[in-house]
Amino acid sequence: MRVAIVTESFLPQVNGVTNTVRQVVEHLDRTGHEALVIAPGPGPSEHRGVPVVRVRSVGLPRYRSFPIGLPDAAVERALAAFAPDVVHLASPIVLGAVGLRAARRLGIPTVAVYQTDIAGFARHYRLRADVPVARWVGRLHRRADRTLVPSRSSYAQLEAMGVDDLHLWRRGVSLDLFGPERRSEERRAAWSRPRSTDGELLVGYVGRLAAEKQVRRLRDLADLPGTRLVLVGDGPERGWLERHLPGARFTGMLGGEELATAFASLDVFVHPGEAETFCQTVQEAQASGVPVVAAAAGGPLDLVEHGRTGLLYDPHGPRSLRAAVGRLADAPSLRAELAAAALADVAGRSWGHLVDELVEKHYRPLARPLSRPRGDRAVA
Repeated sequence: MRVAIVTESFLPQVNGVTNTVRQVVEHLDRTGHEALVIAPGPGPSEHRGVPVVRVRSVGLPRYRSFPIGLPDAAVERALAAFAPDVVHLASPIVLGAVGLRAARRLGIPTVAVYQTDIAGFARHYRLRADVPVARWVGRLHRRADRTLVPSRSSYAQLEAMGVDDLHLWRRGVSLDLFGPERRSEERRAAWSRPRSTDGELLVGYVGRLAAEKQVRRLRDLADLPGTRLVLVGDGPERGWLERHLPGARFTGMLGGEELATAFASLDVFVHPGEAETFCQTVQEAQASGVPVVAAAAGGPLDLVEHGRTGLLYDPHGPRSLRAAVGRLADAPSLRAELAAAALADVAGRSWGHLVDELVEKHYRPLARPLSRPRGDRAVA
């Protein structure tokens, strides 16, 4: 098949949307399909031989390193020249709207993949645009031919917006990269406090240090006895966190084998945010053999079975996060049980399997002639 992916984010930006698009593109290429990526901002013009068309962009207010694609005639020109069987809209909001409009004009079916709660993002950055943004997101997905969602909570969210033809499509995990065998005692020693007592637990967060991840909640863990916080990642909240978590270890952004080693070298993984549509880092921690504590909201509800494959904390309960992490800190056997059960659960979630599912269950059916008229679904 020929698949054009219009994405709101791609390399060199590192985030969940970029990672998913990269995995899809690489597996499509490996399995004999042809792909084209259309992405905002400066960056490489190809990825492992797959062409990347770059369009104009502007930095997001209060997060200038995150480029937002602008309307650009290059999108329609690129789609017309490539003549794809289907257009994949990755987390559409701005550039995705341009891609949707162009695809409808060219008569190309569209698959919209909902991945980012943009309205929640706006609320966390106090942009006072969450209501119109939510309406716009719903409008885009109602006009796509099919929408894929990563979790039951995001399914319900879009269903409430009046979006139909919704399908659950989860995310894969790089099982060849993440695994318990990556655990490094050398890394653990480097992260531990000087002259720390034996048995200090490393409690880690991996991801963007940004408001929408609600990372300030990690302050509740700052003085938990017998533990040390490790924060892997970077972002606009780093300064605040460094001031309020003076005992934490900040590693900055890591990738590839370094990231896999970081995951596996933790004793407990924590994700404090409650606005995740999926939460890929939870899966990566589980694949690394690390017990997880996550909010009982959003995507983690599909990934963590409380008491069996991790612990869920009440994001509205005072000190609930601290209590959950403290419970694991005092129970090595429970940590081992949760980690083993979660590792078994993720064993079949390879990216290859997920992308094959994307092609056979979603791309191919839409590539056939649509039974309904297309004109009434054009984007205004």
